[in-house]
Amino acid sequence: MRDPLKALQWEGDALWILDQRQLPGKVKWIVARNAENVARAIETLAVRGAPAIGVAAAYGVALAALRANVTQESLRKTISRLAKTRPTGFNLFYALGRMTEAVALTPVNLTSRIVKLAERIHRDDARSCLAMARHGLSVMQRGERILTYCHTGALATGGIGTALGAIKLGHERGKVTEVFACETRPIGQGARLTVWECAQAGVPVTLICDNMAAALMQSGRVTRVMVGADRIARNGDTSNKIGTLSVATLAKAHGVPFHVVAPTTTFDLSLKSGRDIPIEERNPVEVTRITPGFDKVRGFKVWNPSFDVTPARLITSHITDLGVLRPPFR
Repeated sequence: MRDPLKALQWEGDALWILDQRQLPGKVKWIVARNAENVARAIETLAVRGAPAIGVAAAYGVALAALRANVTQESLRKTISRLAKTRPTGFNLFYALGRMTEAVALTPVNLTSRIVKLAERIHRDDARSCLAMARHGLSVMQRGERILTYCHTGALATGGIGTALGAIKLGHERGKVTEVFACETRPIGQGARLTVWECAQAGVPVTLICDNMAAALMQSGRVTRVMVGADRIARNGDTSNKIGTLSVATLAKAHGVPFHVVAPTTTFDLSLKSGRDIPIEERNPVEVTRITPGFDKVRGFKVWNPSFDVTPARLITSHITDLGVLRPPFR
């Protein structure tokens, strides 16, 4: 039986992907045997979470490298295809950048080189997760009740997770007593994935609707907020799942520390600020399908950005695999 807390499992000639669209009701695996399988899994959110997307894309290139007629040019085309899957998360482009550099080297041992690099990217992310979790412990006190948003656990990474990885380790070490998980409309990653993963790990978790975060903070029950990130500009501005900006604004208003937990592979130092981060807009159906009957209504529009940008002034710290960064982030 496969471990459902390892969303990506490489078997040498195929990538097993846990289909996160099916959780928590069903544990279903997708067997990706070529790069197009991986690209479609990323585009349809079968695999999601910036670090996991980067790892999956690296394995997509590896699958292309295993083809009998592989060439440097064919791999460049594969990389170009994978780069078009999702625009916001930087880990995807970090991983594909490393693959591009490897492809550009001598054609000798091309397949072996690409496969080993994909495996290395996976291992590196797992190590980064552990490092972030340990650095996350340094900002925690006893009795932490942490609010988190979207999903940042093992299913979103190549290891134990980013923000949720730190939270789980904090619970294991006796520092975290409770997690509050926002449901995260419109896809519900917090409800479907964070609650499920916390339950699997034995971490006490309470699910709330997104619009309950202010009341929860006002009640004094939240000691700090920990979230993940999809791309961080060099001034510290951070893109994350849509709704993160609202949580950060509320945390600032209520004096609750707000931490972003992300690996250095999420930092895009080519971008001066969050204004330069490309924001993905997704299918309106993700919003309308929540309410029965919307398919019969005409004459309205839907705005469905998948991410927003939290300005650095709202962020207490960035917890990375290299340590804790505090303002001024530049």
